[in-house]
Amino acid sequence: MKRPTLYDLTDEQGVFRLSISMTILVAVMGVVMGIISGSASIMFDGVYSMLDTVMSLLALFVVKLIQADTGSGYLSERLRKRFSMGFWHLEPIVLGLNGTLLVAVALYALVNALASIFEGGTELHMGAAIAYAAVTLVICGAMVRVASVANRQIGSALIALDIKGWIIAGSISGTLLLAFGVALLLQGTSAGWLIPFVDPAALVIVCLAIIPMPIGTIRAALADVLLVTPVDLQTHVLKVTTEFVQRHGFSDFRAYVARTGRSREISIFIVAPEDRATRPLLEWDLLRDELGDAIGDKGPDRWLTITFTSDLRWAE
Repeated sequence: MKRPTLYDLTDEQGVFRLSISMTILVAVMGVVMGIISGSASIMFDGVYSMLDTVMSLLALFVVKLIQADTGSGYLSERLRKRFSMGFWHLEPIVLGLNGTLLVAVALYALVNALASIFEGGTELHMGAAIAYAAVTLVICGAMVRVASVANRQIGSALIALDIKGWIIAGSISGTLLLAFGVALLLQGTSAGWLIPFVDPAALVIVCLAIIPMPIGTIRAALADVLLVTPVDLQTHVLKVTTEFVQRHGFSDFRAYVARTGRSREISIFIVAPEDRATRPLLEWDLLRDELGDAIGDKGPDRWLTITFTSDLRWAE
């Protein structure tokens, strides 16, 4: 079997390694060029990229844990015992934390940008600012394209969030490039007094655009952490189980479903009439297989428990 490369784009971890490498490059460029150019918006871009690097590393760590737990990867026996229910719950926590931090950083930058405007703006070194914005825009566009193509096969929520992060970063770079271009055109004109306000004004626009973007991710992650019942999954499980119960003459059932990150947790309790409860164990297992196949999506991310009982109290 071919050994995966460091940046294997058919593997979730490979995509994250490439994303982390590019994010580190953009972060270092942002901080250095922010200092050279005197641009608060470029400095914000660098800080944003650093935050994205930390969250991508954390996401990669979670991906490794999930893949090791559900696949053939190595996971210490101590970790398996301490986390016997798996590591799926870490995924929405990382998603929610990432989105919350992005909003917090953007709010902080927004306040600083508004303060800078009221204080008379900032002076810029246009050449360095324009060069940085152009290069980072190219990098962001390339990463969005590469990660989007890779995720069509992988289908990772974490990669999807990472792509959204690159789109946001690209939007920042595009906005800055446009703003610095306008400032360059204003030089030597009667409107030249506006140039010091271009950088903080661009940062205000960027922050106002960024703040709403992670809200949907935060809401979905919070729903997973709180084990809010996903309506689509609940509807499917109830339909399939109702047909199963009617087909086999069982008297009642209860179904409980939840989604935690990429996992789907389904617990079904089926009530059998007392006169039909004494069946061989193998027959009960065949019934479980039938219902499990009807529910579908069998795999390491589906946690399915089917319990047969003759007493409804065990199902409540």
